[in-house]
Amino acid sequence: MTKAREAALSALRKADQPLSASGVCDAITLDCDQATVYRALHYLEEKGLTESFILHCDEHGTERYYVPSGAPHSHWFHCEACHRFIDLGACRIGDLTAAVEREKELSVRRHVLYFTGLCGECGGRGTSNG
Repeated sequence: MTKAREAALSALRKADQPLSASGVCDAITLDCDQATVYRALHYLEEKGLTESFILHCDEHGTERYYVPSGAPHSHWFHCEACHRFIDLGACRIGDLTAAVEREKELSVRRHVLYFTGLCGECGGRGTSNG
């Protein structure tokens, strides 16, 4: 594996939240450009070493975020003001998944769930926009 790929994977494993390609660039000490990091992340995802999801934020635009594969499955809250992710912990939608599988005769293999809004520090306490 190239040094850039190793550095990108290491940065994702050390991170406490999903990282965008620019976040990975900021987290690594290796001297490489953002295009190299994008290629490294693409390679890592193709090899099953990372997973990604796309998030749209009115404040920051649309970006792809990466987490290492094999990390415990969790869900995220994304604050639209401070742009940080808060880990919501272990998956709690097993009952919903089972109901969907029964009702629609499906077999769910994986899912991605994240919430967006304002964290408590940015004024989101007790508010809900539905």
